[in-house]
Amino acid sequence: MAREIERKFLVKKESFKPTGDGEYIAQGYLSSTPERTVRVRIKDHRGYLTVKGKNTGISRSEFEYEIPESDAKELLELCEPSIIVKHRYNINVNGSNWEVDLFEGDNEGLIVAEIELKSENETFSKPNWVGEEVSFDSRYYNSKLSKKPFKFWSQEKGIKG
Repeated sequence: MAREIERKFLVKKESFKPTGDGEYIAQGYLSSTPERTVRVRIKDHRGYLTVKGKNTGISRSEFEYEIPESDAKELLELCEPSIIVKHRYNINVNGSNWEVDLFEGDNEGLIVAEIELKSENETFSKPNWVGEEVSFDSRYYNSKLSKKPFKFWSQEKGIKG
């Protein structure tokens, strides 16, 4: 079984200066229950179907399969509302790959960095543009952002946005 172990952080906007255009990503969810998510993604003209299991801490099972872009486009039409759009920047920091997502549309203004680890106890260096950890805050899961976009958070009492 494939395992995904990742930690997620907010990015300090004033410290992060992306270079280039990043990878364009559009993704939607065929299923987004806490027990499993089934995601369809188009990433720079390549399609993917991903099944993720329930989180246990910062780990969960993950199965990803490349599919034709035309199939991914059709599957996006079947997804739950709404589609997540973002640009991803892959940045190497001291031998570790950080994926930084700049969200667009209803999630514009949100910038999140993720690092995938080999074990839950793996140590890593945080770049100066990495801020608060949000690994355990489910609002930052893409499947949740598709249902309750970032632009609506500031309308709730006690939530920064």
